[in-house]
Amino acid sequence: MIAILDYGIGNLKSIYNMFKKVGVESIVTSDIETIKKADKYLLPGVGSFDHGINSLKNAPFFETLEKEVLENKKPILGICLGMQLLTNSSEEGKEQGLGWIDAQTMKFDLEDKSLSIPHMGWNKTKPTNTDDIYKDLDENRFYFVHSYHVVCKDDKNILATANYGKDFTCSIYKDNIYGVQFHPEKSHKFGMQLLKNFGEL
Repeated sequence: MIAILDYGIGNLKSIYNMFKKVGVESIVTSDIETIKKADKYLLPGVGSFDHGINSLKNAPFFETLEKEVLENKKPILGICLGMQLLTNSSEEGKEQGLGWIDAQTMKFDLEDKSLSIPHMGWNKTKPTNTDDIYKDLDENRFYFVHSYHVVCKDDKNILATANYGKDFTCSIYKDNIYGVQFHPEKSHKFGMQLLKNFGEL
């Protein structure tokens, strides 16, 4: 069972509905006991970095989540801002991120000034590994809405890249920790397959 973490941020209902469509059991929750019993976690997120990280760290379940992910090695998937919160920090704010993956969240700085920011719309991604959450995808197309992107200190943490004026990291991972910059819940059959794959890890 996947616990969709409710800390006041993110499109929780649409993520729950996508899991339901692909036959993966999930629950939207902030209950500590439910989170302890869950097999995996989905960390959603929209909005600003500082508000997101403060909301998460102040959630009653945060210490429980940290133990389950870092000590008990239960899988977690961060989406959009949820992925950025996995990093050390963001140029968008002053607060420290979770630091679960050694990376920084940076604002897009594009040479081609005709490209608008935020990067919004469908884009193809290039996975470095197709054995886990990118398995069985006939095409890697996903829906993006973001002004910031993640830069990993070590390339081994890059799970996929995309291009918007330049190549950028759009998916990261380390052991049981995964993040995607795009919105699988808005990405139709491609997002459904990715969420199904995460549910089957």
